[in-house]
Amino acid sequence: MKIIVTSLFVQDQDKALEFYTETLGFVKKHDVPMGKFRWIALVSPDEQDGTELILEPNEHPAAKEYQKKIFAEGVPATMFGVADIHKEYNRLLENGVKFTMEPTKMGEFTIAVFDDTCGNLLQIIQK
Repeated sequence: MKIIVTSLFVQDQDKALEFYTETLGFVKKHDVPMGKFRWIALVSPDEQDGTELILEPNEHPAAKEYQKKIFAEGVPATMFGVADIHKEYNRLLENGVKFTMEPTKMGEFTIAVFDDTCGNLLQIIQK
């Protein structure tokens, strides 16, 4: 068994698609109309047959409440691995990304947390 798809609630699919592709550098794999919303799947440019990230609309009241509460508590909604966290941190800062935690060493890992502009905090990690 392996993870093939994971979802992330977003407040606005168009805004999220722009941020996740243009700012973070993910690649759009699928963008399929599904009634009022779309099935938007993104992949890492280095692993285009790898795990897909779905930009899931947060229209359900439980999804909105969950997203709002974990954001308020400072809890990242998901984590992305990077090879060089300081390089990625500086690249994202130059692109206007707002960090809530700059790169911080935690044991054998270094992490940083930023706002995705779509209702989530995201964590990047270097092992």
